[in-house]
Amino acid sequence: MANFSELVGGYHRFRETDWAEQRDRWSQLSKGQSPRVMVIACSDSRVDPAQVFDTSPGEIFVVRNVANLVPPFETDGSRHGVSAALEFAVTQLKVSEIVVMGHQSCGGVHASLTDAFSGKEPGEGGFIAHWVDILSEARDRITAEHGTGPDAIHAMELETVRVSIANLRTFPFVQEAEAAGTLNLRGAYFAIADGVLHVMDDDGAFDAA
Repeated sequence: MANFSELVGGYHRFRETDWAEQRDRWSQLSKGQSPRVMVIACSDSRVDPAQVFDTSPGEIFVVRNVANLVPPFETDGSRHGVSAALEFAVTQLKVSEIVVMGHQSCGGVHASLTDAFSGKEPGEGGFIAHWVDILSEARDRITAEHGTGPDAIHAMELETVRVSIANLRTFPFVQEAEAAGTLNLRGAYFAIADGVLHVMDDDGAFDAA
C-alpha cells in the first residue's frame, strides 16, 4: 500500500508521462471544466469511478462519500457537502446525467446492517452512524426479508443506489431539470470480485452492462 512519499513518486511519473503527453488538454482544462456527467460513488479505496469508467481528467464530476449516499433535501442551516456539490453540478455545470454507483463489500452497508456505531460519540463512529442512518428505513425492510447474511448485504448494496436516486429527486432543482428533459438519473453497481458493472433499469433492477 502506498505512503505519501510513494504518492509523490507517482506524481513525478505522471508529470513526465501523462501530463506531458496531454499538455494541450491540461492547458485547456486550466481554463475551466465542462463535464457532462456527475458520478456519486463510495469513498472506498478499491472503487475509483475514473478507473472503472476509464475516463480522462475533466470528463466526470465526482463526489465520493461513505456508501455513495445522497441525503434528502434539507434547509436546516447545517453544512451539506453532497448537496452543495449536487447544486453546483446541476445548476452551474449543467450536467446532463447523474450516476450513483454502489459497489460490492461496502463498509458503509456493513455499518448500517450491523448498527455497529449506534450510540457512539464522534470520533468513535458517531459521524458514521449518523450518516448511514440515511439507510435505516431500507435496512429495516431488508433485514425483515433477508436477515443479515450475504443476501441482505447484497440487497443493501443495491438499495444504496435506489435510496440515493430517490433522495436526489427531493431536490427542487433536480426535479426541474428532470421535468425539462435536461437531466437523467442513472444507477450502477460495481462488483469488485469479478470486475463486472451492473446498470440499473427504470424498474430498479440491475443487469450486467
